[in-house]
Amino acid sequence: MLGGSIRDCPEGLWRGSLWDDRSLPGFSEFWYVAYHALFWLDLYLSGSGDGFVPPAPFTLDELDPAGALPPKVYTREELERYLALSAEKCRLTFKNLTDEQASRAYEIGSRRQKMSFAELLIYNMGHVREHAAQLSMFLGQEHGLAST
Repeated sequence: MLGGSIRDCPEGLWRGSLWDDRSLPGFSEFWYVAYHALFWLDLYLSGSGDGFVPPAPFTLDELDPAGALPPKVYTREELERYLALSAEKCRLTFKNLTDEQASRAYEIGSRRQKMSFAELLIYNMGHVREHAAQLSMFLGQEHGLAST
């Protein structure tokens, strides 16, 4: 669903705003919501924030507590490549997941909520699905498209 939305988004909507948020301009644009979902998918699949670095051209700006936008608007092609890398990482994570890894504690960000890696994976699926649904709904409302 996320890939379909990225693929199907017309160029004229790539920087379209999914919701009216004047307090954080840019953070509700289509490209950014897609990027945000992919960044956190990648990070959470890593099992730890220690040493995490997203693939180029992406940066760690998403972790900036001040809420910095990425240094540029990412292109459809960049996000499609990130999605392909993340999909493969997801397949490998589940294929190689052991009971010991699944039960290992994982601390999320500055909130220090502790959960097992298995719980984090379930949370991660919901997070991606939520943003994929937002993007799909936006495309449906603005362009009559429904992504699959």
